[in-house]
Amino acid sequence: MFDRIRRLWRRGDQARTDKAAQPEKPRPHNLFEAAAVYVAACAEDDQDRVDEAAGWVSPEALSFGVSELACRAVIALAREHDESPRDVARTLLGLPAA
Repeated sequence: MFDRIRRLWRRGDQARTDKAAQPEKPRPHNLFEAAAVYVAACAEDDQDRVDEAAGWVSPEALSFGVSELACRAVIALAREHDESPRDVARTLLGLPAA
C-alpha cells in the first residue's frame, strides 16, 4: 500500500515538473461542474449549452450530479426559509402540502 502511495507521490512530482515545460491543456470537466452548467442551461432554455454540458460526462454521472445539486439546493432553500426539505421540494414541484 505504501509503495502505491509513493508511486503516486512521485508521479505527482514528475507531473509538476513536466507541467512547467508543457503548455497548459484545458482541464477536464467534473460531474458537478457538468451538472451545474446543465441545470443552469435548462433553466435558461439554452439548448446548445445543455447539449455541451451533457457531453462532458457520462449520462449516469450527469444524472448523479443533477440529483446531488437538487438535494443541496433543496437543503439550502429549506434552511433559508426555515422549512422542511420535504415542504420545499413539494413547493418547487407545485405539489400540494403533504
